[in-house]
Amino acid sequence: MSIFNTITFKSHDGLTLFTRDYAAISGTAKLPVICIHGLTRNSADFEEFAPWVASLGHRVLAIDVRGRGKSAYDPNPANYNPYIYTRDINTLLHDLGIARAIFVGTSMGGIIIMTLALQNLRLVGAAILNDVGPVLSPRGLQRIAGYAGRSKLVSSWIEAAEYVQYINQSAFPKNTPEDWLKFAKRTFVEDSKGHLVIQYDANIMRALRKKNFRYNKFIAKLAFMRLARYRPTLLVRGALSDIIEASQLQIMQVSAPKMQYVEIPDVGHAPTLMELEAQFAIERFLSQIG
Repeated sequence: MSIFNTITFKSHDGLTLFTRDYAAISGTAKLPVICIHGLTRNSADFEEFAPWVASLGHRVLAIDVRGRGKSAYDPNPANYNPYIYTRDINTLLHDLGIARAIFVGTSMGGIIIMTLALQNLRLVGAAILNDVGPVLSPRGLQRIAGYAGRSKLVSSWIEAAEYVQYINQSAFPKNTPEDWLKFAKRTFVEDSKGHLVIQYDANIMRALRKKNFRYNKFIAKLAFMRLARYRPTLLVRGALSDIIEASQLQIMQVSAPKMQYVEIPDVGHAPTLMELEAQFAIERFLSQIG
C-alpha cells in the first residue's frame, strides 16, 4: 500500500474535493506532477505510478475529479465538463501555492490538461497525455458510452472483477485474475453497509448525452496545438487503443511534430503507465524537464 497524505479543498461552488499527496524523495527540488484520471476512474489508478514518480524526486498530486472517488458529487450534472474541472484544478494549485507543474492525464484527464493549456498555459510546465488527443475514435467513444453512467450491482469482489474484465478485456488481454481484482478494487468501494458500489456519479454522462457540453473539435485541436507546440509533450498510446487509432495518431503527429511518442504493446485504452516501455519513456521525459 502506497503512503500518501490527504488533501481536501473547497471548489468555487462549495464542493469538497479530494487529492492524494505523495511527497517527493529528498533531493533537488523539481516541478510537482499533477495526475488526472479518466472519465469513470479515480485517483487510485495512480497508486503505483505516483510513488514511482515521487521516487524520481517529484511531489505528486493525484486528484479525484468532482463526482469521482472521494470527491463530492455535483448536484448539477451540467458541471461535469472540462471547463469546471480545470477551474477546480486551478483552485487546488492556487491554494497550495503551485505556480507551475507537470501534468499527467489519462483519457479525460488529458482533455482537462489541453483545456487548462488553452486557459492558463503558464501553469503547464510539461504534459504527458495518456492515450488521448484532440480527435478521438468514434469506435472507442461508442464502447465507453455503452457502459459509462450505467449502474452495475455486484455482490462480491469476484463479481466486481468479472465486471471490469468484461468491459476492459480488449484493452488488457494479458491481465491475470489478480490484475482484474486489483482493477476492481480501484473501481468499486465498500460502503457503510458492506455493499460494493462503483466510485463515480452515474450522472457524469448526462451532460454528454443531453449535449449540455459539446465536444468542439476545432477548440480541441487549438488546445492541443497550444499545448504540444509550446510545452514539452509526451503521448503514451496503447498499441491496441480504440480511442487513439492510426488516423488520430497521424493528426497529432502532423499537428505537433516535436511531440514525443511511445507506444505500449499488447495494451489498449488506456495504459497503466507502469508498463516498462511507459516507465522508460516517462523517466527520460521527466529528466529533460527537471
